[in-house]
Amino acid sequence: MGYKETYESWLSDPYFDDETKAELRGIAGNEKEIEDRFYKDLEFGTAGLRGVIGAGTNRMNVYTVRRATQGLADYINKVGGAERGVAISYDCRHMSPEFADEAAECLAANGIKAYVFESLRPTPVLSYAVRYLHCIAGINITASHNPAEYNGYKVYWEDGAQITPPHDTGIMDCVKAVDIDTAKTMTRQAAIEKGLYQVIGKDIDDPYIAELKKLVIHQDAINQVGRDITIVYTPLHGTGNIPVRRVLKELGFTNVYVVPQQEKPDGDFPTVAYPNPEAKEAFALALALGKEKNADLILATDPDADRLGVYVKDKQGEYHCLTGNMSGCLIGNYVISQRKERDGGLPADGAFIKSIVTTNLADAIARDYGIELIEVLTGFKYIGGKILEFEKTGHGTYLFGMEESYGCLTGTYARDKDAVDASMTLCEACAYYKTKGMTLWDAMLDLYQRLGYYQDAVSSITLAGKEGIEKISSIMTYLRANPLTEIGGHKVTAVRDYDKDTITDIASGTVRPTGLPKSNVLYYELTDDAWICVRPSGTEPKIKFYYGIKGSDFDDADKKSQKMKKALDDLAEKLTK
Repeated sequence: MGYKETYESWLSDPYFDDETKAELRGIAGNEKEIEDRFYKDLEFGTAGLRGVIGAGTNRMNVYTVRRATQGLADYINKVGGAERGVAISYDCRHMSPEFADEAAECLAANGIKAYVFESLRPTPVLSYAVRYLHCIAGINITASHNPAEYNGYKVYWEDGAQITPPHDTGIMDCVKAVDIDTAKTMTRQAAIEKGLYQVIGKDIDDPYIAELKKLVIHQDAINQVGRDITIVYTPLHGTGNIPVRRVLKELGFTNVYVVPQQEKPDGDFPTVAYPNPEAKEAFALALALGKEKNADLILATDPDADRLGVYVKDKQGEYHCLTGNMSGCLIGNYVISQRKERDGGLPADGAFIKSIVTTNLADAIARDYGIELIEVLTGFKYIGGKILEFEKTGHGTYLFGMEESYGCLTGTYARDKDAVDASMTLCEACAYYKTKGMTLWDAMLDLYQRLGYYQDAVSSITLAGKEGIEKISSIMTYLRANPLTEIGGHKVTAVRDYDKDTITDIASGTVRPTGLPKSNVLYYELTDDAWICVRPSGTEPKIKFYYGIKGSDFDDADKKSQKMKKALDDLAEKLTK
């Protein structure tokens, strides 16, 4: 059936409600819009669903959510574990509560109990809840930091991490097998009466916060100087407000100021163009309040509170923006160094885990402490997978894990990145360094002076719609057919093609496997500890160009980074013509 026929069937099929049909009648005659909404099913990929809210097979709506949940229910019933139930959380976005209920009602219609949060919660709390309740799976209704018109649907497995092989492909196959108008449902009231719908909240929140507080290494430092540290925080209209403020207050940080215009949940994100702590514009209000309050650090969590953006103040009163690579390494170095000091050493099998597009400063930190550096594909689920592997084999002790995209995790209570944890740990580090006469910026400078001035960045090109998907595919095909040999003044020393599972050494021509799952990613190792990586985004219609260099000082690093950025911009322009 073509897209036009599918559009017509949605208008005529009694399965679809009148509101949906009215929306679709409103685009009658707009051929491009009809095609975009119906030329394909919204893909249930390894990250679940993510798309623009609206009617159509290629949109986020109650029907695509119901279909995805039917596929998940079929898979759970196939592999066993239905009696353990599924935890469901949601964020501040439009339709998030409705999609959460839709998922719960579909599960109930398939005989699977749903544990549904009473109100919005951060992503890491869902990860924790799956583990705490011993659920077989979890569903998180969120589109993270995407623009306001988006929503999404992420699936977690019993270990609390997002789905990985073989469960991801197994669930995807089950979802594909579901015709959208055959997915089961029942009313919420009927589900409650059958004991298949349970509301959760404080019974998860309290033990979650308790787990975070167990990770504190220097409560002594907080007791000593916590009241002297001023913190400005913004949840960017999202889920972080209550848990971040709660844990900081309970630890003894009393001077915490929340940006009032961004405190309340709001799916329109009215004060920001893009609710992403990676974007400097998102910090405008927080920086203004920070300067007014003379804050020591300024924190921003994204709408589902799994990513943390940071500004720190130096001794001269200037604020410095920390990238995700910088804040992650600052937190990781603090946690690892202080565990070593407290315990008199580190586990012989201790590991620092990072994604392949994360800074090489992480590698330098691992070398400095004599611990293993483990690389995984992009997606925190792979870091969670490593933790599970450590637990199953008895080999490997998780010390820290991070991604360049502003996400990290200091413990194993959850299996997804946690900005509540990161906020807490960074504030603790601020207190610790303050007792040593240092600021967080001093600690960052110390890292650079000891290990090298690493500078990393990412640029991306948005290529939306059907044509965009085709263009992204053609770019990756071109780069494989025309290998780079030099870029930004650096020679290519090795090429990793994660789609072909090969690492090719340029000098010798030898080829060895990557050892990681298949993924459409090209990574170029360059001279002087530089690198670039090209990959399509898994959640947005973008192709991303990551890069990193190492300088002898800030000025040298800036020059090398600018040269690399220009080279990649030129390459991107050539590839998108």
